[in-house]
Amino acid sequence: MELKELHPWNVTPQEARSIQQQLSQQVLRENEVPIGARLIAGVDISGINRKGFATGAVVVLDVPTFTIREIRTVQAVPPMKYVPGLLSFREVPVLVKALETLDTTPDLIMVDGQGIAHPRRFGIASHLGLLMDLPSIGCGKSILTGKHDPLEEHRGAQAPLMDRQDHLGTALRTRTNVSPVYVSVGHKIDLDTAVRWVLSCCRGYRLPEPTRLAHQAAAGRLAPPSPNGASAG
Repeated sequence: MELKELHPWNVTPQEARSIQQQLSQQVLRENEVPIGARLIAGVDISGINRKGFATGAVVVLDVPTFTIREIRTVQAVPPMKYVPGLLSFREVPVLVKALETLDTTPDLIMVDGQGIAHPRRFGIASHLGLLMDLPSIGCGKSILTGKHDPLEEHRGAQAPLMDRQDHLGTALRTRTNVSPVYVSVGHKIDLDTAVRWVLSCCRGYRLPEPTRLAHQAAAGRLAPPSPNGASAG
């Protein structure tokens, strides 16, 4: 699939923050997930190896059967060291190389990270959503900005994630008595729809299947599908 070119990647942290502030104005918070959507992609990236390379992975699932349609991985050197709030400038260039090799175009992408629940309202899920021009959801394991009230312990319990008067996302418990995840709009989706998709894609684990399997693929623990479409291994 072909992705947009929005800006250069070889930038300083100050330039990156300015880019985030500019592009945050283009994020759409209304639902544009197509009716009958079924191809859901998850992305993740591994840690850096001794040679300075990271593995970016994308897994496309056919929902509701959760059959794996595609797994793509690439190795590349991230162009920026980790800077809080600038995760996308480190990880997205690697993920783009994997996304560009997809044969299918997903209906929706889930990202292990933040969407608008970000100091400049432009986390990695929003960045990828704009680049792909697709609906995207941020589903982070920790809070980057904002606070929420305590949740009940049962699966499906939720609370608004707030930054003063700004409703950034939802703290969502996807498994009973397990720490919540933090769901936020990435692009072309509303928060209620994002929460429903995340909860529907959780199959007994804390994380939704698209990002859980992408994490396994980035770590080299998930085999690509066999030619007949079934998952190998």
